Amino acid sequence: MSVRIDITGLRPERVAVVPSPLAELCMALHALSEPGHHPGLQGWVTGVAARLDPHLADRMCEADFLWRTTFSDLFLPFAGIPGRSTLPGATLAEDLDLLDKLSDEQFVDAALEFTCAVPYGVQGATVLSDPVVRRRTLDLAAARGPRQLRFSERLMADPPLIRSWLRQFFQDCDEAFFADAWSRLRHQLAADARHKTDLLRRRGLAEALTAVSPAVRVDETAGVIVIDKLGDGRTATADGGLLLLPTSFGWPHLSVLHRHGWQPVLHYPVGGAEPVSPPSVEQLTLRMSALSHPVRMRICRHLARSAYTTSELAQAHGMTAPEISRHLGALKKAGLITTRRRGRYVLHQLDVTVVARLGSDFLEGLLR
Repeated sequence: MSVRIDITGLRPERVAVVPSPLAELCMALHALSEPGHHPGLQGWVTGVAARLDPHLADRMCEADFLWRTTFSDLFLPFAGIPGRSTLPGATLAEDLDLLDKLSDEQFVDAALEFTCAVPYGVQGATVLSDPVVRRRTLDLAAARGPRQLRFSERLMADPPLIRSWLRQFFQDCDEAFFADAWSRLRHQLAADARHKTDLLRRRGLAEALTAVSPAVRVDETAGVIVIDKLGDGRTATADGGLLLLPTSFGWPHLSVLHRHGWQPVLHYPVGGAEPVSPPSVEQLTLRMSALSHPVRMRICRHLARSAYTTSELAQAHGMTAPEISRHLGALKKAGLITTRRRGRYVLHQLDVTVVARLGSDFLEGLLR
């Protein structure tokens, strides 16, 4: 499982690393709505929530589906501008001006991307142009509750009204808490952008992307960027460019915009606690699968306490040595056990550190 970006013909000068105030506001709103995803931001979340105007807090709930469980492409409007070469604004006001340049169809589809029947990565009918898609969108919105249904109905009935409402909401958030946060974070994000840009120029795209996240790699033979995620998607830079956006609020989320016809964007966290080499989705799958077998769970119980040989485990479990070897092979392939030789004996032992991290690794893989 992965998101793949075809970079065939991509020119180095069309790759840009630049922060976006609007994209960072998205992550700030997400952290306020889902503090459990961001334990490192608990102090900031508590402080903002304590002084937040109740009316603004109510408005924040009205459209929180745009940033709570997913990250709407409305926060990356520069990617939807024709030509696919527009950069984010230097200020929130400039980013909001770019949001105003999206067509009503783009605006509505991006706002409803996860409740709309239109496939995300391919061209299709829009909510505003197709009555069938419109009805299905309302049905799906209703399943998510009356608040989202009301918002979706208003959005489809009068897009300019909601566009104005959303712009004012973002401006009020800026005044209430975001301007202060951005004044502190923009220097860190700008420094990271300069560092990644320098890597691009001196070492090339592959090394710059490795520095972005160990979950991102370049398959130079196939001419694609592969982002290891629990999900599938495809897009291409085609005749456009590629944007890399650093975020301070975003860890552990690694977001990829791969909407059809939009410029690909990789929104990556900086300054987080991401391990040097987080396990891939394939490794997580192997580990979960290996531990799901009852015999291997019993073997792990032994190996967690001490090191054992294959014959010792066979005797303890009433199985043959070849049967135990097959189970040990699955555990070793998943990276859950270590082996060492003592004379003519090979001893196996559970890697307790890896197993202890499995819960948090799995959660980070889901949130990535």
